[in-house]
Amino acid sequence: MPYCPEPAVPSHNWIDLAQDADTGIESVRAHFKGHAYDPHWHDSYLIGVTEQGVQQFHCRQLQHLSTPGKVFMLEPGELHDGHAPTEDGFTYSMLYLDPQWLEHELQALFEQAPAASQPSFADTLSSDVQLSGAIARAFQALHGGELKMLRQTAMDELLGCMTRHTLWRKRIDPDPRLPQVARRAREYLHAHCTEDIGLVELAQACQVDRFRLNRAFKSAFGLAPHAYLIQLRLAKARRWLARGDSPAVVAAALGFADQSHLGRWFLRAYRLTPADYRRRCAKLPD
Repeated sequence: MPYCPEPAVPSHNWIDLAQDADTGIESVRAHFKGHAYDPHWHDSYLIGVTEQGVQQFHCRQLQHLSTPGKVFMLEPGELHDGHAPTEDGFTYSMLYLDPQWLEHELQALFEQAPAASQPSFADTLSSDVQLSGAIARAFQALHGGELKMLRQTAMDELLGCMTRHTLWRKRIDPDPRLPQVARRAREYLHAHCTEDIGLVELAQACQVDRFRLNRAFKSAFGLAPHAYLIQLRLAKARRWLARGDSPAVVAAALGFADQSHLGRWFLRAYRLTPADYRRRCAKLPD
């Protein structure tokens, strides 16, 4: 099938992304007008600050409005979108923190971190001025490629400020709060995410009809099974592209129809094309 060029990000929007070589932390500064991105989730912790404008997004079944100086915090798997309700759009700086890295670092700060637990953000939005400043300094240090000691100092300050907003919740798998059919379906999708799974096949694996499956899954996770499957694939694509795999190879390995199919979904979720994201993270030449 002939390759179709990936659609470009509208000119009034821009994204500046870099990745720290030592920690793998991604630093993103971006500006959007109007619709920013469709509902999606990440497998990283996200912490950032709104610099300008009004950043509107839905998360935890609530609509949030982040204005200049406010901090936003999202956990892995938390569904969210993005929109600019005002004409001038919004600008933000944000860090993507690897879950294993964050858990390790926070356990060093909490003298008695509970066993079999993982960090959780108490709130999605905060007006903590100290935390906002720490995010800005950590972003500048990482994004600007400062000396290693300066980057580590800035991140230590950020982690210290984050402890006031971090809870430890028990790691439960499977989560007993979810209906059994939704848990089974999610486990099946994770185990077969690169395959061309049909809804009938998924329903049979969960021993229910596909109508009950759809209702239970969407109620539990906020997405229909097919949309959740795409998010799983996009999360993997992001990791593989960051390590330098080509968009064509990633698309084929993850079950996308072709490179342009991956490109359309990637752009809707992250507002970057796969090729551009790979170039920025893998330090490839222009």
